[in-house]
Amino acid sequence: MSMRKWESAVEQQIRDGIARGEFADLPGKGKPIDGLTNDHDDDWWLKAKLRAERLSYLPPTIRIRKELEEAREAMAATSNEQVVRRIIDDINVRIRDINRRGAEGPPSTVMVLDPEAEVERWRRQTS
Repeated sequence: MSMRKWESAVEQQIRDGIARGEFADLPGKGKPIDGLTNDHDDDWWLKAKLRAERLSYLPPTIRIRKELEEAREAMAATSNEQVVRRIIDDINVRIRDINRRGAEGPPSTVMVLDPEAEVERWRRQTS
């Protein structure tokens, strides 16, 4: 079957469906299609799907920045030096891993934390 005949067959099915009223009560009838007039980047559909599914994705080199921020918040919230040291050790392992792998996304600019300097900062904040 040539492309022209196939196209004609599809168009005929659409015309028949319209004649039978199968498209008369579709949800959103008369409303603009969301995002149709907006300029989109190449991944607009992926971003829309992630929003609809309430999912998120950050490249590892950006995600580690967020994890470092969360680690600092966790350190500020604790009153135990050993917990602070475990948090530092944990985030440093993740930072080293990202920096070593050369992961996707922008280059990592996050450096490992100096445990003694961080503990000293924590002590000043808690006293």
